[in-house]
Amino acid sequence: MPMLHCFIVDDSDIIRKFTRLIFENLGFRVSEADGPVAAFERLRTESPDYILVDWRLPDTNSIEFIAKLRTLPLTQRPYIIYVVTENEPHEIKRAMAAGADSFLLKPFNREIIEMKLAEIRVTA
Repeated sequence: MPMLHCFIVDDSDIIRKFTRLIFENLGFRVSEADGPVAAFERLRTESPDYILVDWRLPDTNSIEFIAKLRTLPLTQRPYIIYVVTENEPHEIKRAMAAGADSFLLKPFNREIIEMKLAEIRVTA
């Protein structure tokens, strides 16, 4: 079975490193981008299984970014997780309508990520 690939899109170096460590420790291959330009550049050659998108990205609206992600001709449909700092149902609903599959509340840790992945596998 090939290694699952997680792609992290967040402008915070600290959050990307922390999230990378969690996913690598869970056996994932991880790549990352600090914003939309770098993300679309990477996605020309990569088709990740999971994409974590921060609710706030530089120079873009994250919900529009998610909608644009869904138009890319990727070899597989990635599972998009919208990462938020506040549980705002209206914003989460907008992200889901734009193409996000789920959301994750910051701060998170390995245990929360494992629970989210288990939840995804159950619904898949």
